[in-house]
Amino acid sequence: MASSSNNFDEEGIEKKEEPTPLEKHVMFFDINKDGVIYPWETYKGFRKIGSGVLLSTVASIFINIGLSGKTRPGKWPSPLFPIEVKNIKFAKHSSDSDIYDTEGRFVPEKFEELFNKHGRTNDNALTGEELDELLKANKQPKDFAGHIAAKSEWKILYLLCKDENGMLPKETIRSVYDGSLFEQMAKEKQSKKHRGKSSS
Repeated sequence: MASSSNNFDEEGIEKKEEPTPLEKHVMFFDINKDGVIYPWETYKGFRKIGSGVLLSTVASIFINIGLSGKTRPGKWPSPLFPIEVKNIKFAKHSSDSDIYDTEGRFVPEKFEELFNKHGRTNDNALTGEELDELLKANKQPKDFAGHIAAKSEWKILYLLCKDENGMLPKETIRSVYDGSLFEQMAKEKQSKKHRGKSSS
């Protein structure tokens, strides 16, 4: 069957589709950029953004075991628990904020709604208590797995990114959804490392 002409540019070269925001969100952990994320890559990614050994280990096991099968529809389970980036939309869990739609696209209205509903202390940040309220509000009945996944994601984000007043800034949360936060955190960690070496 002939490919659609929409998939090619004016010179007849096949165009690559732009990754969705959800794909960008996880691509940071694809260390060798082959489209597949293994547990050791997830571990390295967490270490790059400043997570300790224990959190990085637990997160890599939990995330890859939880998402691998969902991103590999029709395939046999793999003991290496790979996550296929192009299929990450299939791993979208329930009891979440729906800021990503079913295709992994960012929904600005849902993002603003989150702060309109829960950002009472500050319009541009969430406190730890407000985060708990958000998780409780999004929890669907009898959805233990989805709630645990959502809680883990938000709690890790809060632990790593809260400011000195215990607030999770709106811009930080926004950068999670557009996929830029992890690169930014890795650069900051690297910069601190260099500053530490130069001052010693």
